[in-house]
Amino acid sequence: MTAQQGQMAQALAVYDLDRTLTRRGSWLPWLAFWVRREAPWRILLSPLLVLAALAHGLGLIDRGALKSWAHRLMIGRWVDGDRLAAAAIAFAGGFAAHDVFGGARTAIAADCAAGKRILIASASHAYYVRAIAAELGVTDVVATEAVRAHGRVGHRLVGDNCYGPAKRAAVMAWMAAHGMAGARLDFTSDHVSDLPCFALALESGGNVRAANASAALRAHALAHGWEIADWGAVENSLFERA
Repeated sequence: MTAQQGQMAQALAVYDLDRTLTRRGSWLPWLAFWVRREAPWRILLSPLLVLAALAHGLGLIDRGALKSWAHRLMIGRWVDGDRLAAAAIAFAGGFAAHDVFGGARTAIAADCAAGKRILIASASHAYYVRAIAAELGVTDVVATEAVRAHGRVGHRLVGDNCYGPAKRAAVMAWMAAHGMAGARLDFTSDHVSDLPCFALALESGGNVRAANASAALRAHALAHGWEIADWGAVENSLFERA
């Protein structure tokens, strides 16, 4: 979709990324890719990452803190931004080719053909989500941002992790910034954590779709008569079981 078409679009189609467009979450594959390509020695720190995941599972740290710790351990406190961007592009090519559902590509293409502007809204890190989005022909992204200073990217987050209510707020802020406040939006996701965004879509008069839905979201979608799409089998996640 061209920039001109995007500006002319009267509606917005918003897609979650992990296990909605893809068969598995992207965060752990990205970390594994980075370690293999850029810092193999950091595999020695993986037991600390397991401890951080256990701390999250016990409710001792939230998702944002877990993400920061994972970045610090597997990537580093600070990394050159150009180096990170180059690795993200290399990762995105393979990940999109092997992990994006064909049905998801078809849905995005249909929305583009209908004149809708496409936005990918993800809790994953923006520095590689943008690269994956580019592989799908999508330029607009709302995702979790990392701090940046002097050409480097840090492990700490800017603002909230783009998850749950924070994702809804981020989508609304993006719409306001792009002259689409109050526009109709459609929303597609796999998980109940995105109920605030589903509600935003319904409030706008848009359509909602539960794609590759978790058990809890599938039950909710059936109870409310929402569209359900099954684009393929997804891998189980340690962090999103519902």
